[in-house]
Amino acid sequence: MSSYKELLQQREQLEKQIQEARNKELADAVGKVRALVAEFSLTAEDVFPPAKAKRVGTTGSKVAPKYKNPATGDTWTGRGKAPKWIASETNREQFAI
Repeated sequence: MSSYKELLQQREQLEKQIQEARNKELADAVGKVRALVAEFSLTAEDVFPPAKAKRVGTTGSKVAPKYKNPATGDTWTGRGKAPKWIASETNREQFAI
């Protein structure tokens, strides 16, 4: 069985080998990419297209209110959960705008 110090030395050697292998493969990959870029006259935009701009303000559109509380002036569009002042009413026509 190996001692702790021997295992640490082995790990250092393996890490060096890993880094050397990565550097070699990285150099090969970069060479291939450069050759393809030159062969097809690619630009940075061809390889890395700009990200699509996010839409601003598309979370929802404004809707005109359909109902109004005559006592307070509060309004409701008729969408989503009904406010307390109209929720208990079965006939909502009396609050229609």
